[in-house]
Amino acid sequence: MTGPAALLALEDGTVFRGTGLGAGGETFGEAVFNTGMAGYQEVLTDPSYAGQIVAMTAPQQGNYGVNREDAESVRVQVSGFVVREASRLASSWRADGSLADELSAGNIVGIEGIDTRRLTLRLREHGAMRAAISTVDVDATSLVERVQASPRMEGADLARTVSTAQPYEAATLVGPVDRSHGTVHRVAAYDYGMKRNILRRMAAIGCETTVFPAETPAAEIASGGFDGVFLSNGPGDPAVTAYGIAAVRGLVGKVPIFGICLGHQLLGLALGGRTFKMRFGHRGVNQPVKNLRTSIVEITTHNHGFAIDPHGWARSEGAIPVAATDYGDAELTHWNLNDGTLEGLRCVDVPAFSVQYHPEAAPGPHDSRYLFQDFRDLMDNG
Repeated sequence: MTGPAALLALEDGTVFRGTGLGAGGETFGEAVFNTGMAGYQEVLTDPSYAGQIVAMTAPQQGNYGVNREDAESVRVQVSGFVVREASRLASSWRADGSLADELSAGNIVGIEGIDTRRLTLRLREHGAMRAAISTVDVDATSLVERVQASPRMEGADLARTVSTAQPYEAATLVGPVDRSHGTVHRVAAYDYGMKRNILRRMAAIGCETTVFPAETPAAEIASGGFDGVFLSNGPGDPAVTAYGIAAVRGLVGKVPIFGICLGHQLLGLALGGRTFKMRFGHRGVNQPVKNLRTSIVEITTHNHGFAIDPHGWARSEGAIPVAATDYGDAELTHWNLNDGTLEGLRCVDVPAFSVQYHPEAAPGPHDSRYLFQDFRDLMDNG
């Protein structure tokens, strides 16, 4: 650890002293933790982490370096990064840089050498909270006061800040479509913070995907002759992503829809549900989710701090709870086995479904990749 002295401060007054990692300076955001033992590059480049300072619970990060192929977007997206220890050596033959190099190149301020277990317990017990990392203001009182004056995640509309500025064809990023499935479907994908592996999975099931900015009106998509619409993951408070909710309402019942993460929340809001801020959210690659339609438990990748609230919306009806929506009934199909939160829904009367987690799951697990085929089946059936 050869970097400058650094300070991590939480809004409740807790401070951690360590060593700077990556760029010097300071950064503010919501402190959260990720329980994945691998996948730090995918975490760093996932636009859903915009506005967040991410702490990794596994003690050593950077072991296999970074490379251009595994990035989930064009740049590092996190506001800050927290690790117990960053490896200076990259063991993988695919590596073309180190974790520290990646943070420095992205001008991202990080910190290492702190007790990440203590930090994780603090966030788990008291909830995700505003935070800052600084190598320039290492006075605890000063930095805590500035954290307490910084914006909260509630009410933050961030999807538009990480979305593409112009429509583009996915093939320019991920290559040609697999045409072995028969008919090639044309999909319009809303980019609220799209991960690249989503586009790879779309190509793998025989879909030509056009990616659109987050604020694209529904009428533009509806007039494009697309076979399906995909609603991507993304950051921020879903309840204030008004343009996304409006677009979904304009498309439900007109074209098959598949949403994940923020896209799942926007579909739920468009159907008449509501969302809430979770205490510390789900972030990692080891969340157990039960699919009530199959009774199979999937190990899944998550990154979200908000969720759809089923209370007062769902009613008991057989083995799968059902919610009355503005577009007919919806089955509440997937549930988190750790805390009982809603993880997926499927409309009964219109072709639309969504899940809270990430079935594209880079680097893994792959239990939920079947959902992309479900989307294709929905388009096959018109």
